[in-house]
Amino acid sequence: MTEPHGPLQGVKVVACSTAQAGTVPYMLMADLGAEVIKIEVPEGGDNSRGSTVLPGMPSTYFETNNRGVKSVTLNLKAQEGRDILHKLVARAEIFGQNFRPGAAEKNGFGYEELRKINPRLVYVSISGYGPKGPNAALPGTDSMAQALGGIAEAYSMPGQKLRTGIVSVADETCAILAFGGALAALTHARATGVGQKVDCSLLGGQIRLMGWTLTTTMWRNQNPVTGQARVTGTAERPGLSASFNDRDGKPLVFQLNGARHWKTAMSALGFYDVLERAGFGNLGVIIGSDERRETLLRTLDDLFATGLRDDWVSRLRGADIVSAPINTLLEASNDPDVVANGYVTEMEYPKHGKTLKVHGTPWQFSETPAQIGVAPELSAHTAEVLGEIGYSAEQIADLRERKIV
Repeated sequence: MTEPHGPLQGVKVVACSTAQAGTVPYMLMADLGAEVIKIEVPEGGDNSRGSTVLPGMPSTYFETNNRGVKSVTLNLKAQEGRDILHKLVARAEIFGQNFRPGAAEKNGFGYEELRKINPRLVYVSISGYGPKGPNAALPGTDSMAQALGGIAEAYSMPGQKLRTGIVSVADETCAILAFGGALAALTHARATGVGQKVDCSLLGGQIRLMGWTLTTTMWRNQNPVTGQARVTGTAERPGLSASFNDRDGKPLVFQLNGARHWKTAMSALGFYDVLERAGFGNLGVIIGSDERRETLLRTLDDLFATGLRDDWVSRLRGADIVSAPINTLLEASNDPDVVANGYVTEMEYPKHGKTLKVHGTPWQFSETPAQIGVAPELSAHTAEVLGEIGYSAEQIADLRERKIV
């Protein structure tokens, strides 16, 4: 039995969810102490158990998205399986599912059915496109939401094809929003005794991720300028966020606002005299001029290519200018601030005889710290959980024999 921990201890969750967006909200809850019961298909389980299994290690996909939860197998096509699910839901505060629209209702765990069993239930439904609209009934994936939601353009370079990224930002964004939405609805349910359905979608999460840049795009009614730099503000108070490569091709970024910061940054780098002679003593001259903007960027490309990234970043930070190396994923996992804050940590995997680096937790609670776990073996908690709702060992053995669990 896991020792109580975290600010969500005492919260009970049942999730008929698979893949990533549908499981990460409840994995985060498990990190924070909630009891999360993951319902899986007997024998086969969640298909993602077989995704990205490296030699001698567990599935990176399943482990990342399901750590700390309990695995219970149920055949929801059988009435006895649905009956067990309903008994679990009667004791839960949160229920989650991310099946294709209509599947939950067909298999006995739609919102209208479960709310009759538990009127206080917070029911979280995750879809691809959202519950309304012409494509509401279609299945959705991370790449589909990235394609529709604008992020392909946000990180594009002029003259290059738009393409979706390798990191599942649509899945993760939707999951984090579902996590917050579920807890907001839980707060209301505990205060009023009234549960509700919370709909989230991959597409909706991706649109939210576009933030103020989408607002600016809509108000201007034109697409943003993409590339290595983002220019903001006015000629009087210009802003610049831009990336450059050092002499070894290693990239860095810096961001500043205002003419005074421009001079401070460029002086710290030793670039200011060269830029002033070239007509860029004031950053404001590039506002509204694509030609001057591109000329400045080419000049800075040449200047940054004369030295090393660590030195440039050190100089900028020393002048109190925001700057950082642009990390690869591997570099990010070893970044000193990432490691110091426990955003990446290590876990022992006795079954595999290894200690492996894993995601830590993005929160630091002063009184109720989070505690990460490992993903469960298929059906590892079926007997424990069914025993808690009144099934005897003999009854559980019979259910296993008949492949109900």
